[in-house]
Amino acid sequence: MKCILVFACLSMALCLAAPAPEAEIVNLASEVNADSYNYNFETSDGTKQEQHGSLKNLGPEEDALQVAGSFSYVGDDGQTYSITYVADENGFQPQGAHIPQGP
Repeated sequence: MKCILVFACLSMALCLAAPAPEAEIVNLASEVNADSYNYNFETSDGTKQEQHGSLKNLGPEEDALQVAGSFSYVGDDGQTYSITYVADENGFQPQGAHIPQGP
């Protein structure tokens, strides 16, 4: 449970630090529970992010944090870049049209 709270706080801090100085937060919501959390935000420059996480029971005394989410932003070239991801006991698994695919 402590891991979820620390992860959620770090994620929120990174997210709030990410927008450019001239961008304003136009939407922000978060909820932290004993075994799960979720948040989302949107800024005036078009940046959006959402994430939710929960504990997944892997065994009698083993839990893992399971996270899923997405983010998008407008690049310097004017194109919108979007990433969806899952992070769990199998690692971080991002997907996006601009991410090179492995062999």
